[in-house]
Amino acid sequence: MPKLRLGPHVDLGGAADSVNFSLVLVVGKSQINGIVVSRIVERSGLKAFLEVPERAAKALASKPGIVILDGGPDNRDCDATLVEIAEHRRAFGGNVPLVILLSTRNVVPESLPYARAIDAVVAKPFTPESLQPVVDKLLAQART
Repeated sequence: MPKLRLGPHVDLGGAADSVNFSLVLVVGKSQINGIVVSRIVERSGLKAFLEVPERAAKALASKPGIVILDGGPDNRDCDATLVEIAEHRRAFGGNVPLVILLSTRNVVPESLPYARAIDAVVAKPFTPESLQPVVDKLLAQART
């Protein structure tokens, strides 16, 4: 069974019209993890692009529908990106982009800093069988 924790129901608000749900931003310091995540989301017919945490805020301007964050060894590598996402969500009154955190431990989103900016957590080591269903489920929720 996949190690998955979903956050609260996805409420897109009015911001859903301004994002591209076929575009996925993958943020992390590990290029290998980024490539693996990209290949997994491409199985769902999505286009992924990689960015390091230091440049992720700029990459959010491309309005990806989903952001997948590799939390790194202490789940803190992408905290600055989470701050940017939380501010974006607050400004537009919705929960976009949708955010998946790749975590070193199996946790519930509500127990993490910036929990309101995280829609799902997938524990590492992740596999196509654990990550792809989460991506598909969040996209299905966004489309309904």
